[in-house]
Amino acid sequence: VLVGSIGTVSYAIISNLAGAEQPAADPAPEAPVVAEPIVFPEDEPATAAGAEPCATVNVLSSFENAEMVEGLAAAYNSQPRNVAGSCVTVTTSREKSGVAAAVVATGFPNLADDQKPTVWLPDSSTWVDVAQAAGATNLRAEGTSVAVSDIVLAMPENLASAIGWDAEAPTWAQIFESAGDPDLWSGLGHPEWGAFKLGKTSPLVATSGEAAMFASYGTAAGSMTDFTAAQVQDPAVQAEVHENETATSHYMATPEHFLWHARQAEASGSAADFLSAVIVDEKSVWDYNRGITSRDGITRTQADPPAEQLVPIYPADGYYTADNPVMRLTGAWIDPVESEAAADFIRFTHTAQGQAAVRAAGYRDLNRDLDEGVQQVGQLDGDQGGTLAFPGADVVTAVQASFPDVRKRANVLFLLDVSGSMDEPISASDTKLTQARKAIEAAVGHFTNGDDVGLAAFAQAPDGAMVPGLVSPVADIGSSRDGFLGALGGLTSMGDTPLYQAVDTFAAQQAAAWSSDHINAIVLLSDGENDAPNAPTISADQMLANLKDMHHATPVLIFTLAYGADADVATLQSISSATGAHYYDATDPSKLEAVLGDLVTSF
Repeated sequence: VLVGSIGTVSYAIISNLAGAEQPAADPAPEAPVVAEPIVFPEDEPATAAGAEPCATVNVLSSFENAEMVEGLAAAYNSQPRNVAGSCVTVTTSREKSGVAAAVVATGFPNLADDQKPTVWLPDSSTWVDVAQAAGATNLRAEGTSVAVSDIVLAMPENLASAIGWDAEAPTWAQIFESAGDPDLWSGLGHPEWGAFKLGKTSPLVATSGEAAMFASYGTAAGSMTDFTAAQVQDPAVQAEVHENETATSHYMATPEHFLWHARQAEASGSAADFLSAVIVDEKSVWDYNRGITSRDGITRTQADPPAEQLVPIYPADGYYTADNPVMRLTGAWIDPVESEAAADFIRFTHTAQGQAAVRAAGYRDLNRDLDEGVQQVGQLDGDQGGTLAFPGADVVTAVQASFPDVRKRANVLFLLDVSGSMDEPISASDTKLTQARKAIEAAVGHFTNGDDVGLAAFAQAPDGAMVPGLVSPVADIGSSRDGFLGALGGLTSMGDTPLYQAVDTFAAQQAAAWSSDHINAIVLLSDGENDAPNAPTISADQMLANLKDMHHATPVLIFTLAYGADADVATLQSISSATGAHYYDATDPSKLEAVLGDLVTSF
């Protein structure tokens, strides 16, 4: 929806980033003027709360800034409010930035009126550009920044020290060049770290992924501040950006996905086994260093701080800042009192109490000040001045439109469990298998020319053979799509579940076809446990050992998807973890298509 609706738009966000220095094309001869710090007004709650029922203000945030928005809501709700005679309750919801932009543009068609947001607070104004490009007409042009968080390159301390970036920050060009050097770590005396593994989020989903793409285009175009939509569409510039993208290990939906895996890798060896560096916001670095991770971006886990702390690297030629704009929405579901209450909440975000909540949540306030403890734990730079303004709306939408062409290509095998349990009905019209076929068909629409995609299925026949096996060889989907879809439609359920044998067999085949300029992966969908009574198969321990050995030389990411309530979640999680990939939960079969759609953003 987003890419298909892209056009040239303009949208003014009032930034309020007091004190943020923007690089000038020509240095002024006189000393720069330093902006006076903002003096935040005191909050003015009501002397007594208004009458019930309270007006509800539902604030939609991004995944990245959800905790900050929850803190703002709690601080606002802690005092009595009276708006037009009514008390006020602020509630919060979260969505991935790209998905939120799409549903804002379409007016939240899948939500009941009482569940629709009144306020949108994405973590970057670029998503406002994307929403308007997709046709949004329900945004008030009063959006103001609430908080800021710089987007940095985060590295484990020992890796940053080995390459010297902890002492002298590299440029973005140096980052991309180093990430593309397969012998970099061995040349620095650390062959045990393998290839340089650079993690990014998808720019169609998360702000940090957008910022990475802006940096890549700015580097290729010769200016981090002045590159244009025409340059974004220039084949020569796109070729250089594509070359930069080949250094990406793989894409994920949120920064939390990467950092969760880094912590898992440290627990079994070293964070360097999973990543060398990842492009994330400062707040995520603070979370990680204090021991907070999240597998799904929603549920947060507190553990002891990691032994291998992350160091934020602020590139020498500048870095982008997530500006967290807040604005009221318009729509038939919002009555005048709710709209006025939303304006009062927005007023609160700019008070001394609101900005204190911003700092407590790990963000810079509108003076770019950090909480002292946040700065220390996150090792964040309090005095730097290399922030870059996000490009204009036409550039933002041009970069989004270009991503399918410049992203790193995929070498992916869909591996589908077709054991007898896949015949189980899940609705009046679908079984598990028919629903899985529909979801895979929709997911394949994500891939384009140059992506190598194949299909295999597994069950165990009465004679012990694994059937049907590879049904559509891994090949360029540009020419093999019809054959893939035909093979998918012909799958039927049969027999038992040789899960371990299927994973071991097809992981070895994908490893044999490993390519450094592709994301090499398997998407495994299973609805049950390993069950292979007709012939002995490999054990779980041996399968996992083989996966871990393979991961060091020819890493194949195995994204696992638990399909239905009987899926072996623990085993599927162990398979994905052994390969540095992610586990996805579709134990509610009705959510399969949405979950699989989320999964393919990793490519």
